[in-house]
Amino acid sequence: MFYRRKIILALLQLFDGQIDKIRLQKLLFLFTQKQPKAEYDFIPYRFGCYSYSANADITTMVRKGLLREEDKCIEKIDQTNYVEQLKPNDRSLLQEVKFIYGALSSTDLMKHTYISYPFYAINSEVAENILTQNELVNVIRNKPTQDSTMLFTIGYEGISLEEYLVRLLKNNIKLLVDVRNNPLSMKFGFSKSQIKKYCESIGIQYLHFPEVGIQSAQRQSLNNQSDYDSLFKVYCENNLTKTTKVQLQIFNLLQTHKRIALTCFEANICQCHRKHLAEAIKNLPGFNYEIKHI
Repeated sequence: MFYRRKIILALLQLFDGQIDKIRLQKLLFLFTQKQPKAEYDFIPYRFGCYSYSANADITTMVRKGLLREEDKCIEKIDQTNYVEQLKPNDRSLLQEVKFIYGALSSTDLMKHTYISYPFYAINSEVAENILTQNELVNVIRNKPTQDSTMLFTIGYEGISLEEYLVRLLKNNIKLLVDVRNNPLSMKFGFSKSQIKKYCESIGIQYLHFPEVGIQSAQRQSLNNQSDYDSLFKVYCENNLTKTTKVQLQIFNLLQTHKRIALTCFEANICQCHRKHLAEAIKNLPGFNYEIKHI
């Protein structure tokens, strides 16, 4: 079992085996904020901080018979003692969360997280109902407002779905342009149907242009930067020269949406074709904007 799932099970165990769904997300968030390296990352969602990854783990554990999902709560039905299976520091932090926040209701926890971590309240549907005017102003201040036209690129290698989405939100990205030839991923959240759904859930549009991607067969045996450079030389000569129409489409989308991001897998921009695609778009007539890799 993944260690992070044991944390959810241990949290439920400390709360007598049952926690309201909203309350569970908030308690898990407060726990991860105390960890040196968070087991789960979160996004600002309908009721504040929310982890798609944690929810996916809960769904898996329901399917495996460890948990039961009711309409408004999650119940631990496995009798294993998961608290004692945690690392000592995590066990201590979880008990600290129970001591400090255990008596707070879902609404109390929402208010506390909104005040302490206002960025995570920017998409909340209930912030106006539970915050004072001054507290609400602080949330509004945390909403990204950059509106200059800019072409971004982003890779998802080495980061969680939530961290990836937060990067998009903090840069006020309006449209994600997937430039993978084959938009499938073994990593949670990054296959085409998933990333489209998760982006649209936070107000970011998604489009896929496979024509400007590199086929998987061409990406074999890439052992050093020289191998990548050779691949991209072929890509620039054989693909970018033939996909000007798609590049113009992306340029037009940039002018319409103002802040768009090209996405692929690699974290290192020098090892991803999106760098060369962005440069090709930059060389189109009329392009006078900044390119930023995030």
